[in-house]
Formats: sequence, C-alpha cells, structure tokens
Amino acid sequence: MIAIVNYNMGNLQSVANMLGFLQAPCEITSDPLVIKQSEKIILPGVGAFGEAMKNLRGLGLVEVLREEIIDKKKPFLGICLGMQMVADKSFEGGEFEGLGFIHGVVQRLAPEGNLRVPHVGWNDVTAKPGTVLYGEELKTRVFYFVHSYHFVPADDADASGYTDYGGKVVASIERGNIMATQFHPEKSQRDGIALLKNFLAFK
Repeated sequence: MIAIVNYNMGNLQSVANMLGFLQAPCEITSDPLVIKQSEKIILPGVGAFGEAMKNLRGLGLVEVLREEIIDKKKPFLGICLGMQMVADKSFEGGEFEGLGFIHGVVQRLAPEGNLRVPHVGWNDVTAKPGTVLYGEELKTRVFYFVHSYHFVPADDADASGYTDYGGKVVASIERGNIMATQFHPEKSQRDGIALLKNFLAFK
C-alpha cells in the first residue's frame, strides 16, 4: 500500500486517482501508523512552503517521515511542493526550514527574457540516463509544470532531470530511495504514467 500524505494542502485526489488507474493500492492519510505500515510514501503539494511545513509539524508527521524515509529507506516520491519540502530551506515569503532530506535551497524562479512567473504549462524534460524514475532510455519527455519556486540542490549529482525555462531548472531529483519531481506526473499523461510505473516498480 502507498501512503499519500495528507497535510491539508495539495491535489491529493488526483494522485490517488492516477494510482487507482495503475491498480496500485493507496490511502490518503495523515495517520502516522498508516504511514509506518505503507510500502511507499508520496508527498504531493500545492501552495506555500512555510504553511506546508507548519502543517506537517502540527500533525506530527515530520518525525514519522524522517524515520520511514531516512532511517528505514522506504521509497519516497515528492511532487511539486513535495519536492521543494525535501530541501534544507526555502526563501518563499521569508526563510523557512524544510525537511532536509536532500541538501539544497528553494528559490524563486528568475527566468531570462519575458517568461512569466509562475511557470505554468507543458515543458520538455531532459533526464539523466540510469535513473529510477526515467529508466535507461535517454530521450526528451514532456511534463506539466505549475510553480513559482524551484529546488536548487547543493550537489548537482542529486538532479535527475532538467527543464529549460529562461535558463536551466532542476525538474527532478534522486538520491537512493528519495525521489521527487517539480512537475506533476499525475497530470502528465503518457510520460507521467511511465514515470509513476517506474516508481511503483522500485523496491
């Protein structure tokens, strides 16, 4: 069973619907016991970083996530804000401490040219070969993005895919059992389905 973490922010049902389409049992939950009993964890998210972290702490989920993901190495997928929350800190509306699962910071997009912020729409993603989420095949994929801030990892080796939006932007990260995407795979049709299948197959 896959635990979809509910901290009162995000598009939880659309993720659950896609997992249902893929015949992957899942539960939307804020119950630490359910998270502990799950085989994998997905942390979706839409909204402000500071509020999201406040909600996680208020529900007592930060310690549970750290135990299951860092200590027990349970497969984890962060989506959109869920990717940003694994960083050390974010500068969205101030300075806020993140989960610190992968070292880096979250900064506002500053695209060159006349590109708008937030970045909304379909963009190509160039993946590194041999990753869990993308597999071995080296090709360009297309995913759906909605974001004003982006994750800047301290170590470029943690970036698994990039997009171009007035400059190079990290589209996804991977370090062992920890994976995350800035885009929404559950809204990205064929390429999103393929990516989620790869995550589901990971053990």
